Order: sequence, then structure tokens, then C-alpha cells
Amino acid sequence: MASAKNARSRGTPVKENGAKLEEGLNFFKSDKFDAQSYVQSRCSLNEKEIKQLCSYLLDLKKASAEEMRRSVYANYAAFIRTSKEISDLEGELSSIRKLLSTQAALIHGLAEGVHVDSFSKSASDDSTAKSLSIAEDNEPSDLEKWSIEFPDLLDVLLAERRIDEALAALDEGDRVASEAKETKTLSPAMLMSLQTSIIERRQKLADQLAEAACQPSTRGNELRAAISALKKLGDGPRAHSLLLNAHLQRYQYNMQSLRPSSTSYGGAYTAALSQLVFSAIAQAASDSLVIFGKEPAYTSELVMWATKQTEAFALLVKRHALASSAAAGGLRAAAECVQIALGHCALLEARGLALCPVLLKLFRPSVEQALDANLKRIEESTAALAAADDWILVYPSTATRQSSRLSSTSVGNTAAFQHKLTSSAHRFNLMVQDFFEDVGPLLSMQLGGQTLEGLFQVFNSYVNMLIKALPGSMEEEANFEGSGNKIVSMAETEAQQIALLANASLLADELLPRAAMKLSPLNQGAYNDDSRRRIPDRQNRHPEQREWKRRLVGSVDRLKDTFCRQHALDLIFTEEGDSHLTADMYINMDGNADEIEWFPSLIFQELFIKLNRMAILAADMFVGRERFATLLLMRLTETVILWLSDDQSFWDDIEDGPRPLGPLGLQQFYLDMKFVISFASQGRYLSRILHRVVNEIISKAIAAFASTGMDPNNVLPEDDWFNDICQEAIERLSGKPRGINGERELNSPTASVSAQSISSVRSHGSS
Repeated sequence: MASAKNARSRGTPVKENGAKLEEGLNFFKSDKFDAQSYVQSRCSLNEKEIKQLCSYLLDLKKASAEEMRRSVYANYAAFIRTSKEISDLEGELSSIRKLLSTQAALIHGLAEGVHVDSFSKSASDDSTAKSLSIAEDNEPSDLEKWSIEFPDLLDVLLAERRIDEALAALDEGDRVASEAKETKTLSPAMLMSLQTSIIERRQKLADQLAEAACQPSTRGNELRAAISALKKLGDGPRAHSLLLNAHLQRYQYNMQSLRPSSTSYGGAYTAALSQLVFSAIAQAASDSLVIFGKEPAYTSELVMWATKQTEAFALLVKRHALASSAAAGGLRAAAECVQIALGHCALLEARGLALCPVLLKLFRPSVEQALDANLKRIEESTAALAAADDWILVYPSTATRQSSRLSSTSVGNTAAFQHKLTSSAHRFNLMVQDFFEDVGPLLSMQLGGQTLEGLFQVFNSYVNMLIKALPGSMEEEANFEGSGNKIVSMAETEAQQIALLANASLLADELLPRAAMKLSPLNQGAYNDDSRRRIPDRQNRHPEQREWKRRLVGSVDRLKDTFCRQHALDLIFTEEGDSHLTADMYINMDGNADEIEWFPSLIFQELFIKLNRMAILAADMFVGRERFATLLLMRLTETVILWLSDDQSFWDDIEDGPRPLGPLGLQQFYLDMKFVISFASQGRYLSRILHRVVNEIISKAIAAFASTGMDPNNVLPEDDWFNDICQEAIERLSGKPRGINGERELNSPTASVSAQSISSVRSHGSS
């Protein structure tokens, strides 16, 4: 009663909910129901919000897929291991199932035997005697005779190793035993004996097949037949493991005839070993696919086995071929070994085995060691030559060309033979060109960036040695990173010092970037013998290489700055430390001279003579690279003028000195600055910075003069007067005949700088 009551109480809400649901559905049964308007009334999202929601869901889907991919890659090894364990567990479960089936049949047979025995004991003696008499009179059936003869037949087939017939017989025995069990045509004892015989012979056949597969003499079709038969017996995991082990034993046996000490060439050993190992892996993969198909468990085991053999192969190559090459800096030999191994390994990709990443990971440390040792050898060899370099630019000798391994059509080689370098720079360039001959493995191992960085450090060390070769730089630049305490031959003359710049600029601007372009796969073949089809450098250079070249140029700029600073200091200061450029040379002019011969001051004459002399030297040393020579002269002029602009003691004396700047001093100062503008303009190295700084200097001088209460415009002559004096000074100091005006060409790098009169500065300063 209580249960009925509870059922009724539970049924009431169901009825009420059903009634409410039916009432809610009446709205949809109406003839006036409009589905579109109903959806729009219930949906609060507009079209834009729906699109945003769809976009968000798509992004979420992509992120989920990416997260799943990363999770699969991160746990791939665990996945493979778990798959193998599952496969092994399935094999064990199959064996347990067979054992349980056998035990069940045995127990069933025993139970039926006991029942029959009990039944016979309870019968009368007469019935027993009658049954025995009938049994003795009946002949055994054909099935009983077959079951008695069947074990002997199996033993014969197994002894004669007639595998296919034995498998067929075992299948026939299973079929007969199954039918006899259903139809009860065999006695339980005889059925149990038949099943036991089948199980024992099946196990014996499996052991026989396994033993055959483990024999080194079992090869080819015989091995595949044995493994396939073992798989048909239901022991697939064991069969697959035996197949892989058989291939392992085979190539290990063949490796016994391969002696690393029998060859002095690591590439030969690597090639022979690669042939053995990867051929065995390829054959194992082929046999596995033919016998077991693409079942994930077997495929995973094959991948793990192949990976293990590849790792063992890599260790052998590192021990017997790569180790000695890497330690000696033999990058070419190490790269060739890696290329040989990768070439054989890449053939397995057609069979679905991508093992090249495994090799690259294991070979990378050895190649990095060879790379570092090779760069160190370049640095040390170049440093040794720098200690005895005479810093004279020459073309490479014929012997050097013949000894170089670079081909005559090589772009870098041709460029090297078109320019002059000193002996150490020639050696540095040839070693770098040779260094970049074999860069394939460096690219595949993603060592391109590390290679560029290492080469930059070597070049930077060479630039440090060039800086140390400048007189007076030993105290200031001796502690550059990478230079150490290396002895460097000093560049005493200006020609030798400019040769240092020629070395560094040519290497950084042309030779090294062209050689490094081989690190870009897109540039392999960018050059050929036909110069009309040559792809421009700027199109081929990747952002990484463009940044690398900027760093090379920055290293050259350090050398250029040191060069200009030292020459500027030589001009400005005496050996005792006194300055040639002081405010006294201007403020003491008024009242100390009866008649003045207007001419630029001595320090600016010397500046012009030095620049003129360097321009002549640079014209011979920088053939085809005149812009670098122009920028060098521009930098040197800027260094002197910037020093004057920043010399606070000079301007303190001009503005607040013991004596004010007089009219003659202002004229001389104006003339000196006008002289700088004139010869820089005619020499085509008048930069915007120089023009701006000179104008600022003149403005400060005019302002200092105006602060005394005098008008600069009443003191300073017209610009034509200054121009004539400057032109005459340029002609006299340069030895040129009068009439050469030295106007700037339109294609000058400083052609955009105005050579306007400084009268605008004068008027600005006086105001």
C-alpha cells in the first residue's frame, strides 16, 4: 500500500509537467506560427555578434587542435610504450584464453567421466556385462580412428618441417574437435586427448618457428615464412619481435667484417656502416608491412626499434669517424660524414620512417665542436700572419690561387682576385671561403645562425688586431675581447694604416657576405657562369644576413673611429701634450701684428695636407670603392671639427677669456672655418654633420664677438674675399695650377649638401 501511494505521489509531477509541455507546444501548432520571427524574437545576438561568436569558436577550435598536437608530440614516447604494452598484454590474454579453454575442456571431460563411471557402478551386473559385450563387439568409428592417428601425423609434419601442412592440419584438428564437442561424436576422454595433442603440437611448432627465425642462416623468404606462420598460430607480438631481432642479428653479424681501423678515411667507414644499418632497417620495415600490415601496435614497435638502431649507429659514427674530425677542427670531414649518413637515412622516408631528426640531434654536438675548432683555427692562423704582416696591399699570388680549393668560377674567389689585400687578410679570406664550401649539414642542423655568429666573432677578433696595429692604440685598445696578448706588426706609415681599413672594409662589405650567402638554401645556384643571370646580392640576402652584415660594418667602424681619433689627436696635440688649437691663436692677434698675410691657420693647413695625402693613397687602395675612401675623409674631418666644437676650455677663453675676441681674431677664425668648408666641398667629403657643426661654431664665435659691443658685419669682409683666399690656399698647398675650381660632381655622396656662403650664419650670429 505504501509503495502504491509513493508511486502515485511520484507520478503526479510527471502528469503536471506533461500538461505544461503540451500547453507550450500549442503555440507551435497554430496556423499563424512564423518560425523566422520566433527565432529572431528569442535570439538576442545580431549578425555581427554571431560572426564574432563563430570567429571565437573557430579560434578555440584551432587552439584546441594545436594543444592536442603538442600533447601528442610531448607524450609520443609514452604512447609508443603504452601501445607496445597493450600489444603484449593482448598476446598474454590470448594465451590465458587458450589455457582456460583447455582447462575447461579438461574439467568438463573429467566431470563427464566421473558421471559415466558412477552410472556404470549403479547398474546391475547383468547390464554391465551386456554393455561390455556390446562394446567389445563394436568396431571404433572413423572419427575415433582419425583422432588416434592425428597426433602421429602432426609429429611427422613437424619433424619434416612441413610448416604449411602442419598449420593446415592444426586448423583441421581445431575444426574437428569443435564439431565433435557440439555433436558429442567423441567420448569426453578422447576429445580431451585430441585437444591436448593439438595444444602441445601447436606450442611445439611455435617453438620450432621461433628457433628457425633466430638462426643467422635463416634469411629472406624462409624468415618471412617462419614469421608469417608464427603469426598465424596466434602469437603476433612474439613473431614481430623475432622478425626485428633477426634483422638486428643479421646486420650485427655483417658488421664483424667492418673494422674502423682498416680505413683512414672516416667517410668510407660511415658509408659502409650506413649501408649495413639502414638497409637492415629498410628490409625490416618492408617485411613488417608485408606480414603485419599497418597495425598501430606493430608499427609503433618498428619505429621504436628503428630509432634505437639509428641511435646506436650514430654513436658508432661519432666514436670512429666524427670524434677525431671534430677535435681537429675538420669541419669538411665531419660534414661529409653527416651528409653520407643523412643520405642513407633519408631513403627510409619513403617507407614512413623519418629518422633524420634523430641523427641530426646526435650529430649536432660533434659538428658544433668541429665548427668551433675550425673557426678557432682560422682565428689563430690569421693572428700568426698578422704578427708578420707588412700591411702592404697586393693581389694574391699565383701559388695562393693554385693552392686554394675554390673553383675558378667561384664568385667569392673571383672577387678576392679583383682586389688588393695584405697577406693576413688574403689568408683570412681564403680560409673563410674554404670554410663555406660544405654548409649543407649546417643548414639541416639549423646551425646557420651559430655559424654566422662564430664567423663574426673571428672577424671582430681580426679587427681588434688591426686596431692594435695602429700606433698609439696599444694602451687604449689592448684589452679588446678576443685580441688577448697577441703580438701584431705595427702599421707605421699612413699607407699602412689605410691598408688596415682596406682589409676590414673589403672583407665586411663584399667578401664575407658573399661567402655567407651559401648558408641560405635559396641562394644555392643564385650564381652561375653567366653573369647576366646573376641575382643581386640585396635580393638574396635574408634579414638575418643583412643584420649580420650591419654588425660587420659596425666592427669596421670601430677601426675607422680609432684611426680618425688618433690622426685628429696627432694634429691637435704635440708629443708633449700641448694643443695646436687654442683660443690664444685668435684672441692674441689684435694689437700684436702690424701687417697680416691672410692665410688659414697652420693646424688647418696640416689638416688639408693630411686629407689630400690620404685621398691620393685611398684612390689607389680603394679602386671601385671610392665611397668608403670619401666617408673615411669625411669622418676624419668631422672628428677634428667636433673636437673643436666640444672643447669647453677653448670656448671659455673665447667667450670669457682674459682678452675678448677682436676683429682680426674673428676674421682669422671665420677664414679657417671657411677654408674647412671649401676644401671639404671640393674634396667631396662635406657632410651634413660637418656643415652643421661649422655653422654652429661660427655662430658661437660671432656671438662672442658681438657680446663685446661690436658689430660683426662691420668687421668681416664679403664672402668673395674669403673664397679667394681659401682657393689660393688650396692651390698653393695642393700644388695644383690656378684655375682648377674643384667643383663637386653631381654624383658625389655629399652633393646634396649646400655649399652656400656662410654669410647667412654671419647675419644670424650678429642678430
